[in-house]
Amino acid sequence: MKIYFAPLEGVTDSLFRNRHFARFTGVDKYFMPFVSPTMKLKFTSKEHRELSPEVNGDTPVVPQILCNKAEPFLWMAEGLAEAGYKEINLNLGCPSGTVTAKYKGSGMLRDLSTLRATLDEIFAKSPIPISVKTRVGYESADQWPVIRALLAEYPIHELIVHPRARSEFYTGPVHRECIEPGMVYNGDIFTPADYDTLMTQCEGVSAVMIGRGLLTNPALARTLKGGAPLTKAELRAFHDDIYRAYCENWPDKAILGHMHEIAYYFTHCFESPEKAAKLIRKATTVPRYLEAVDVLFATCALKDVPAFVPPKGKSF
Repeated sequence: MKIYFAPLEGVTDSLFRNRHFARFTGVDKYFMPFVSPTMKLKFTSKEHRELSPEVNGDTPVVPQILCNKAEPFLWMAEGLAEAGYKEINLNLGCPSGTVTAKYKGSGMLRDLSTLRATLDEIFAKSPIPISVKTRVGYESADQWPVIRALLAEYPIHELIVHPRARSEFYTGPVHRECIEPGMVYNGDIFTPADYDTLMTQCEGVSAVMIGRGLLTNPALARTLKGGAPLTKAELRAFHDDIYRAYCENWPDKAILGHMHEIAYYFTHCFESPEKAAKLIRKATTVPRYLEAVDVLFATCALKDVPAFVPPKGKSF
C-alpha cells in the first residue's frame, strides 16, 4: 500500500519534509502545503524556495495549488512542469473559513457550475497530470453523489478523499461509505489498528494519506509497512534534526513558533506528558523551550502505541 504524507500548513515545509525523508522510511509521496497563485502571476520568495527542486532534493514531493481560477492555476502548472515536477494537486478540501470565504479549497464545492468551468479548462490545458484532494460536501456528505459524478468526468491522476463535509472540519465520524476502490483515503489514521480497520471497511483503496498521525508518530508509515515501531531515541534525534535546521535558517522567534507546533504533536507519543507539555507551551525563549523538551524526554515513557488523540469538541 502506498502511503502519502498530507500537507499541514506551517509545519511540513521543506526543512521538515527533507529531514523526515532522510530518517524514516515508508512515505511514498509528500504533498506540499498549498501555494495560492493570484492573477498577478508571480511567485513569492518563499514559494520560490519551497518549490525549488534543489531545495527538495531527493524527497518525493507533490506541489498543491489552492486556486479557483484557471488562468493562475495553469500559469503555475506550466512553471512547475518546467521545473521538472510530474504531478500537481488541486486543493478542494481546505475547510478554513478564510479560505472558503474566497470560494477556494472546499469553498469551491459551494458552486459546482463554477467548479465545472474551472475543471474544464485546467484539465484541457494543464501540461502535467492533476490529482485532486477533496471533501465529500460543503454542508453535508449528502452532496457527495453529485460532486463525485462531476469529478468522474475528468482524467484525475489520483482522487484523494477526506470523507467529511467542510462543515465537519476534522471532528465527528468519517463517512467511509463514500470511499470507492481506486481512491486515495485521507482521514483519522492514527494507529496501525486504525489502518487495519480502514483496510477492512474500504477495500481497494489505492493509497492512504496521513497527516496528524504521521506528524505525531513519524515512524507510522514504516510501521504500517512492516517495519520497526518508533523509539524514543529516534524521536529525539528527529526533533533535534528539525531544530538544527530551523536554527540555520530562521530567527529565534520563528524557530520557537514552529517548534511549539511540532512538539505539541510529539507530546502525544508519551505517557502522562501533561507537566512537560505545559512547560513547553509556556516557554517563551528557545533555551526555556529546550529545557522543557529535555523534561519531556527524561521523565515520560514512550507509549506502546504512540498516537495523536484529537481534542474533544475542537474543530481545527
